Amino acid sequence: MTPAFGTQYDFQWTDLGDIELGRPNLGQQMPVAVYRLAQYSMREALSKRYGDSVASDILRESGWIAGRELCVNTLDTSKPLSAFLADLQSKLKELGIGVMRIEHADLEGQSLTITVSEDLDCSGLPVSGTTVCDYDEGFIAGILHAYNGRSFSVKEIDCWATGDRTCRFAIAPE
Repeated sequence: MTPAFGTQYDFQWTDLGDIELGRPNLGQQMPVAVYRLAQYSMREALSKRYGDSVASDILRESGWIAGRELCVNTLDTSKPLSAFLADLQSKLKELGIGVMRIEHADLEGQSLTITVSEDLDCSGLPVSGTTVCDYDEGFIAGILHAYNGRSFSVKEIDCWATGDRTCRFAIAPE
């Protein structure tokens, strides 16, 4: 990703609206299938119109925007990296996004290898032989950019869709 990736956008956290007001009976919860229906139907439409590579790039960029907004609005970016990552683990679990674990951390160099089990995007998908968590790559990169202002390369190296039982991401500053 380039340093300017995702910096020119109009979306803001407030665009999500007042969910308590708008959903007094149904509230915050919805089935994972509904989320995936939206994501994978958008991926299909984008792929048919622009090709798989562009669809992946668009999902990655939208993930970056979402990650940045989540970080800015729900996490404390003043904490040291280790404490910030602990808070991020809790937030991802609380929101039902996944169970994040840190496999490797070079805190000084800010390179990481993390896993996300029970990933909202792919856990339980049929094996296709291809990683599918482009949105997650952008989401993680956006969170880390919001945390310290640096651009990060996030690459999914294992995925449920490739036959693994967890998603694994290699993360390094650009």
